[in-house]
Amino acid sequence: MRGKRSKQYRKLIQQYSIHFGFREPYQVIVDADFVKDTTKCKMDLLAALERTLHGTVKPLITQCSIRHLYASNTDPSVAAAIEVAKTVCERRRCGHHPDTHPQPLSTLECLTSVVDPAGNGTNKHRYCVASQEMDVRRAMRGVKGVPLVYVNRSVMILEPMPDATRRVCEGEEKGKLRDGFVRNVRGKTAGEKRKREEDEEGSGSEGEEKDGEGGQQQDGEKKKKKKKYGKKEPNPLSVPKPK
Repeated sequence: MRGKRSKQYRKLIQQYSIHFGFREPYQVIVDADFVKDTTKCKMDLLAALERTLHGTVKPLITQCSIRHLYASNTDPSVAAAIEVAKTVCERRRCGHHPDTHPQPLSTLECLTSVVDPAGNGTNKHRYCVASQEMDVRRAMRGVKGVPLVYVNRSVMILEPMPDATRRVCEGEEKGKLRDGFVRNVRGKTAGEKRKREEDEEGSGSEGEEKDGEGGQQQDGEKKKKKKKYGKKEPNPLSVPKPK
């Protein structure tokens, strides 16, 4: 993987982690065609996914996808894909048992029921989807917070963030900026009010000090004024004695 593309993928996964809470090991649901194509390209499925997503990975495969692989077992190359699906991937229960569903559901129907069971456009369990079917990837772009992976010419590709997911990220960023602005404004207002109160207290204390000093000066002047001396007499030593 080239350095520039690897850096882009790392930043993209960081965005999914920040805004949607993705954590390692990343749960990646793979379909039958994805396993077959990676096997034909002689790719190590687990190592390639970990290089693409820049972290430890737990590959998952649904019961319907396993049944799709067994249904196409007439091709000799599919046997290796089945072995990879059985040994590398963990089985993800989709609830579509052969007893109730004699024919496996399509990849689109099965993965949609697993990723977005409520149908509200939310990736509740934080799944990544690795699929070769364009219809599946097109449908998953409408679900917020679903990283999409596929193989093109023996290269594993992580799709850019879809519009629905990007809008959620941009909305959160704007909300954080707005909250920060409000906190700054409130902090400045509270700081100005506190400073004004301190200034008022300071001016009041200065006035009291001045009043106290003025009162002391007035008391001193009163004391000085109250002090009276008697009529001055000549110095008896300087007065000549009578003859």
